[in-house]
Amino acid sequence: MYNEWASKNRFQIGDAIRFKYKKDSVMAVSDSDYKRCNSTYPIFFSNNGNTLYRLDHSGLFYFISGASGHCERGQKMIIKVMSPEDSEGRDEPNSSDVAAPVAGASTLVILQLVLSFLGFHLL
Repeated sequence: MYNEWASKNRFQIGDAIRFKYKKDSVMAVSDSDYKRCNSTYPIFFSNNGNTLYRLDHSGLFYFISGASGHCERGQKMIIKVMSPEDSEGRDEPNSSDVAAPVAGASTLVILQLVLSFLGFHLL
């Protein structure tokens, strides 16, 4: 569910995502740790309930829940951050480019609603 949402949106370098949650944590992990839901050596960890994560480079970001069993039940997400070259040379933006400019507030509110249903909130 999270990856479906993330794949329909475009994120740019400098965008930020806010994770809001209770009795959980958020981790940025490697590709291999993401696939295995391995939380042993996260790249980033926060459990303050209101985590702001800045997308500071292009490429893929892998996020998982740090609560036991949550990742295995689907609380994980991959976000692709576009490089400046990805958007060059395009004559017209497609509808998904227009719908999510620079991870605007409306995009994050939609994700917050989806994630809050599952107990993992993003703002």
